[in-house]
Amino acid sequence: MTHERATIYRAAWVLPVALEPIRDGAVMVGADGRIAAVGPSAAIEPPPGAAMVELGAAALLPGLVNVHAHPELSLFRGALEDLRFRDWILRLVGTKRTVMNDDDYLVAARWTMVEAIRSGMTTLAATESSAAGAVAMREAGMRGVLYREVFGPDPAQADESMAELRAAIDRLRRDETELVRIGVSPHAPYTVSDRLFRAAAEYSITEDLPMTVHASESAAERELVERGAGDFAPGLQARGIDTPVRGRTTVEMLDRLGVLDARPLLIHCVTIDAEDVLRIAEAGCAVAHCPVANAKLGHGVAPYAALLDAGVRVGLGTDSVGSNNRLDLLEEARIASVVHRGRLASHEILSPADLLRLCTLEGAAALGIHDRVGTLEPGKDADLCAVSLAGPHVRPVHGPEAAVFHAARATDVVLTVVKGRVLFRDGVLPTLDEAAISAAVDEAAARVRTALVG
Repeated sequence: MTHERATIYRAAWVLPVALEPIRDGAVMVGADGRIAAVGPSAAIEPPPGAAMVELGAAALLPGLVNVHAHPELSLFRGALEDLRFRDWILRLVGTKRTVMNDDDYLVAARWTMVEAIRSGMTTLAATESSAAGAVAMREAGMRGVLYREVFGPDPAQADESMAELRAAIDRLRRDETELVRIGVSPHAPYTVSDRLFRAAAEYSITEDLPMTVHASESAAERELVERGAGDFAPGLQARGIDTPVRGRTTVEMLDRLGVLDARPLLIHCVTIDAEDVLRIAEAGCAVAHCPVANAKLGHGVAPYAALLDAGVRVGLGTDSVGSNNRLDLLEEARIASVVHRGRLASHEILSPADLLRLCTLEGAAALGIHDRVGTLEPGKDADLCAVSLAGPHVRPVHGPEAAVFHAARATDVVLTVVKGRVLFRDGVLPTLDEAAISAAVDEAAARVRTALVG
């Protein structure tokens, strides 16, 4: 998308990631939607006719990259509280099947875009069965990848599942754009057979489709893979599906099945051990770290430091609001820092500067788009967000990175831009009808609530 003229954004602080923070900085965005210059405001000469945007007491930084979310599930915020993981899954899936239709999924995905854009997110990795997120991202002007899920715990249904996946991907790829890409997601070990995992990995590699997998998320999953037992086993066995031992760990199983050859983005990785970390690193896989959902569902804490030490690319994800309740990457980063410092009894891990990279460049690297976004550098796409530093909960500001990631909140975001296009400014989302979406959400959520109570 091209624009009529250049725009210069000025702010009390610019956080380029590629450079040290710049006080009284500016970013110039060209008419082509790419960054033309970054530096002190006084050093950037406005070209004739350039638009000037004064952000004042704010920090301007790369747009936030959320590497794992489920846009189609926003109607479940606060509806699945305090449940054992197996019961959480069953209630979620059962309600989706009995109550929700394609229109509901699209409403839910659009509501996710409202929240994401208001929170400073410019890139979203959406994992879902309906693929409504791809439509919603295109409508909103977001950047992202839609990983279309495939299910089938019975090996006998693998061919049917793959036929459905291929047909869905063929449809989705017809609407693929520069900003919104399509990928695949064999869901998880408790919903995908070994045979289907193999087939999905081969398909991903052959068709050059990015892949993501929920892996090593919970104790229940670990029991199923390593012992053929645990919470998921009885339900599968009742359906006539065998539950043999499938591997030493989930990661070992995925490696043996050739899934790691597709270099998938592995979601969660809570229950991994040292050998798993080495396998992930050697295969060149990335990890989506979702600390709030991992903790809230009672799964535990992923070994972030070990992954980092092994050279694994790790990005930050919120997961769905059905498990997290919020789509707030600033909060997610702060909690990640607090949790890992507490776990390791260290004041050094995940400094404010590290959190800035985790939410921007490292997230972009995990999705393989760091050559285009993730830092404020000339030539890169102008994906930006600005966070107000004027609130009493943020001031005084001694360091802008600490202010953004330990004091500010999603509600402090005042600007969101994707490839030069403004998606949020002055409380307004020009690409979305927030009031209409809100009304549709209330109607659909009422049906979901009735089904869950009933």
